[in-house]
Parts: sequence; C-alpha cells; structure tokens
Amino acid sequence: MQPQLPIDVDPDSGVWRTNGLPMLYVPRHFFINNHLAMEAALGRRQYADALYQAGYRSAHFWCASEAATHGLSGLAVFEHYLSRLSLRGWGRFRLLEADAASGNAHIRLDHSCFVLAQGEAGAPQSEHMACYLFAGWFAGAMDWVGEDLGRDYRTVCRESQCAGQGAPHCAFTVHPL
Repeated sequence: MQPQLPIDVDPDSGVWRTNGLPMLYVPRHFFINNHLAMEAALGRRQYADALYQAGYRSAHFWCASEAATHGLSGLAVFEHYLSRLSLRGWGRFRLLEADAASGNAHIRLDHSCFVLAQGEAGAPQSEHMACYLFAGWFAGAMDWVGEDLGRDYRTVCRESQCAGQGAPHCAFTVHPL
C-alpha cells in the first residue's frame, strides 16, 4: 500500500497545503537545474553554507509544526520528518541510530533525488558529495528534538558518503558541536 500525503488545494488561490503548511510541487529536473545553477553562480562552499543555514531553520520550524499537528515529541518527530521526506520524492531516508540525549544520529539515504538526477537533463556525475543540501535539515531536526526534551546541545551534520560518488548509499552523521 502506498501511504498518501494529505494535500488540500485552495480553490481560490491554488495554494497547496499539507497539514496546514503551504507546499510547492515542482518537477525534479526543475529543482535540480536551479540547484546546480545556484551552486555554479555562488560557488559550492558559499552555496552549501547558505543552504545549511536555511535548511536548519526550515527543519526546526517543520518539526515544531508537525509535533503540534500530530501530537508527537522527541525522536518520533525526527522519524516522522524522515518518513515525510521519503514520501515527497527526496529519497528514502532511514534513521539508523539516534541518541536524543546526546544529539548523535546516523541517517541512511537511498535513491537520493540528487543521485537519481545525475545524467538527467544534463546533470553531471558528482565530483563531490552531491546530497549536502540535507545536512542542515538533519541538524535542525536533531536540535529541535533536543530542545523538546530539555537538552541544550547544538549539533552539526555532514554527509559522510555519497552514492553520487559510487558509494552503495548516502550517509549522514549528526553530532554535537
């Protein structure tokens, strides 16, 4: 059975919402082409830093919103986050291990949209980690978990291996600063 996401479309404005949050729906090639163009224009390091901060804030906000909507707390919110990302076409995410008390986590990603897009619409094979966009998301989600449980750590995340470079899957490590 395919799980379904609730999508409500406002008949007047055309705005799509899932669980009350406004959503955008775009083809993968459109997003990837824009992503690669911004990386080229700004430089990989500057672009990655900007994405990390924006992704961190967005994940933190999303976790708070979804916790309130679904009555979730702690690591259940992080697991819900990965499930929803998986349902939305970003890839298949799995929390391999996590310690909410310390802020450590390991995430596995199979079928990353960035890896699948290589070769589509002229997207090149990656010379670097291709899925770095997700790193800020996972740190933001883990920090939300810590705050929810009364912890005061701040975490960082990095992609430790990438299927775009030939690894069997992508992997991310979250750990306290």
